[in-house]
Amino acid sequence: MRALRWWVGSVTIAAIVLAMVLLLFAAVRGRPQDLPWTPLDLGQPIGLMTGRKLAGLTDDFPKCRALLDKAGVRYTVLAPVKYGTCSYADGVRFTPGGSRRTPYSPADLGTSCPVAAALSVWEWNVVQPAARRLLGSPVVAIEHFGSYNCRRIDRSNTWSEHATADAIDIAGFRLASGKRVAISANWKGNGPEATFLHEVRNGACRLFSTTLSPEYNAAHRDHLHLDQATRGEFGWRACR
Repeated sequence: MRALRWWVGSVTIAAIVLAMVLLLFAAVRGRPQDLPWTPLDLGQPIGLMTGRKLAGLTDDFPKCRALLDKAGVRYTVLAPVKYGTCSYADGVRFTPGGSRRTPYSPADLGTSCPVAAALSVWEWNVVQPAARRLLGSPVVAIEHFGSYNCRRIDRSNTWSEHATADAIDIAGFRLASGKRVAISANWKGNGPEATFLHEVRNGACRLFSTTLSPEYNAAHRDHLHLDQATRGEFGWRACR
């Protein structure tokens, strides 16, 4: 019994110390999203816990929509898809205007609400700042290969996150200068285009449960796979 009390006391003290460290860290950086107990706000700078909180939206469509509304993101709700494993009931499609200014091509993107929320934060905090700093021009369109796709992961029996619209494949970016930066053509090298692509990949790793790039395998040689699987909320995350 004494050993149990010692263990419980030690864990309690460690938790208090950790909470104090997190509070101090968040106060110094001025980023409330560093703290696990603060409400998610898509308009705030990315913090240590932003990615976990975004993954937690997978089972709460009303909350996800409320966060998009608060952030000024314009969207329409998609009709639910019911097709066995390939089903979803939290789909949204970006519409023009609002706080998001970057369209997706082809067509404006339809995907799950948690992916849409993460994409919005990614655009504001990662993509546009990196494009202006490294390429001298803002992004005017993000090209993609789609979100919902009733299929399994390549050469496996495991269903892809695309089967529930919880993933998107990003192919490239078009700039206001007229330049196109594509994963397939610009990933390798030391130039500003490659640096930009690697930076937006690294930024996505902070927001999505899974981020896969050409460094993962040949199947991803021409796109970034970004998904917001539920498992990401509980600690399993991949960044390659």
